[in-house]
Amino acid sequence: MSDVLVAVAHGTRAPEGPVVLSSLLERVRALLPGVDVRVAYVDVISPTLSSVLAGVAPGARAVVVPMFLASGYHVRVDVPSAVASDGGRAIVTPALGPDAAVVAAVEARLRSVAPDGVPEAVVLAAAGSSDESALAEVAVAASLLSSALGRPVEPAYVTTASPSVPDAVSSLRAAGHATVGVASYLLAPGLFQQRLATSGADLVAPPIGPHPLVAALIADRYRVAVSADEVP
Repeated sequence: MSDVLVAVAHGTRAPEGPVVLSSLLERVRALLPGVDVRVAYVDVISPTLSSVLAGVAPGARAVVVPMFLASGYHVRVDVPSAVASDGGRAIVTPALGPDAAVVAAVEARLRSVAPDGVPEAVVLAAAGSSDESALAEVAVAASLLSSALGRPVEPAYVTTASPSVPDAVSSLRAAGHATVGVASYLLAPGLFQQRLATSGADLVAPPIGPHPLVAALIADRYRVAVSADEVP
């Protein structure tokens, strides 16, 4: 009986969102031959995490990898709740962010739309959260990206938290930076990514998407969880 990796994401009504996640998980499957890789969502669309876990055969080992870039409400509450409702059979790994591999993928996406060089300052655009610890994790990612780029990087949010992405862009311009770019700290396309186009930045990077570094990180989260589970 094969192990099951359940990659759980937020969910979006944008039709291209699940397509991008499917491409990402195809890369994960290539890295984990013999592992049954499934997708689940905590909001907006199905299948839900509860329904996917209910479909895992008795005796099979399930590892849930939260495909979130910060550990907000969904990671702290929704995911553990679904696992508990299933009897606590699954192992839950840490979320993906603010891992250095994710930040490297964000950097690569930004550079891909900046052929003439990275702008003088950058806004790291995240979804947003009311959870202070999640916002602190985004700040860590912004610091890592700043070090990698050699540019000031301001964390900002599409919703819920402040500063907003347009406000952060305006703030950096007011500070004297002639060019400002937006690096997307979003995993897949959707409404949040669409909103970045009206932020007033000189350029906007695409979402992280099916980047090989992110696929490798998901596979690594799975391997570490399984290895720890096998320790006597």
